[in-house]
Amino acid sequence: MGKLFGTDGVRGIANKDLTAELALKIGRAAATVLLKECHSAKPAVLIGKDTRASGDMLEAALTAGFTSVGCNVVSIGVVPTPAVAYLTVEYGCEAGVMISASHNPCEYNGIKIFQKNGYKLDDAIEEEIENIIFNEGQEFPVKLGGEVGNRIYCKTAVSDYISHVISTASVRFDGMTIALDCANGSASVCAKDIFTGLGAKCIMLSDTPDGENINLKCGSTHPEELMHFVKNASLDLGLAFDGDADRMLAVDENGELIDGDKVIAICAQRLKNEGRLEKNTAVVTVMSNMGFFKFCKENGIDCAKTAVGDRYVLERMVKEGYNIGGEQSGHVIFLDYATTGDGELSGVQLVETVVKSGKKLSELAAVMRVYPQVLINVEVTAEGKQKYNNDEYIISAVQEAEMELSGDGRVLVRVSGTEPLVRVMLEGADIKQITKLGNRIADVVKERLG
Repeated sequence: MGKLFGTDGVRGIANKDLTAELALKIGRAAATVLLKECHSAKPAVLIGKDTRASGDMLEAALTAGFTSVGCNVVSIGVVPTPAVAYLTVEYGCEAGVMISASHNPCEYNGIKIFQKNGYKLDDAIEEEIENIIFNEGQEFPVKLGGEVGNRIYCKTAVSDYISHVISTASVRFDGMTIALDCANGSASVCAKDIFTGLGAKCIMLSDTPDGENINLKCGSTHPEELMHFVKNASLDLGLAFDGDADRMLAVDENGELIDGDKVIAICAQRLKNEGRLEKNTAVVTVMSNMGFFKFCKENGIDCAKTAVGDRYVLERMVKEGYNIGGEQSGHVIFLDYATTGDGELSGVQLVETVVKSGKKLSELAAVMRVYPQVLINVEVTAEGKQKYNNDEYIISAVQEAEMELSGDGRVLVRVSGTEPLVRVMLEGADIKQITKLGNRIADVVKERLG
């Protein structure tokens, strides 16, 4: 991670950390780096956003940055992040930008940049952009008159994306009744049309964004209402998206939560049965539950592990030719259909698996046992985040916990890439034991880095 870019783009409190001035600089710098091989007189850059109030401000600033150096901006309005990735390629743009802070509260916003091939930027490109931004002497091409770029409004973006997601299903969902929690975010503009387009009856939750209510006690970060609703209404299942709809968590007919690990397990097994699981492998991060790794072993599926962040999952998938991977948090990548995590596409693939199997979602989910897990988020200072790796007291606390677990569990402590947090995660057979050990480590982290 660099000075600006974390594990998923640039992120911070809008108008404080992520200002209009910074957004303008990011636009100019990104154009300089990404378009150096482009010979078009006015290369096109696509920009989408989620439903946050600050989205308009940042879009205007980014547009100013790109157009000032001679780029045309294709503005597609409120869309899911994966729509930006897909449409950047589909429309032949040189780059795509999504304005979103994903699952974060309303006051946050972020900038995610995609290359013309629909993939997120790698570390080297991000570093190059950062170097330009922080180089006070950097000069940009001066465009005058007709050389200045223009903003173009695209009205078909949402419908084009909906058609794409629907096309990934090989069966219809007639007879299914599904609840969709849109987190008052990007899914609000397309989730209903996707699933009704495939024949399902949809009941909508949190699909009335007002600029402030994105992710507010709803969506994949707060699925409690959806869990109660699905059970009480006797629905087939529910799907919860995050603010920019690149994540999805499911709820079975009993109101039980189905996280990203289980979604990957269910879909990977279907792909294996159909002979479509590339190299017989699923890719997950080190944060995946112990139960997922045991599921893979018991079902003859190889498992590749990466660092935390869907970008690292994707890198491994592309490099080694795998076609399914993701995170426990609900980022799931189906590389046969998308270049990034896509919550609605993942939902389509999960419901397709349910329909094809003729089983209830709870039956499919039973293939994987979830080991008790404790996750404690400890707020730390910016200075503390930098000191974490070398703090001997924290290292010692982790080692002591691992010894007490004696191989019947695991400890993972890591710095958040998007927030001022250190995440303390423990898994094991005894919830009381791992809770005690987790709190002990968290206290040391807070004392040393808070």
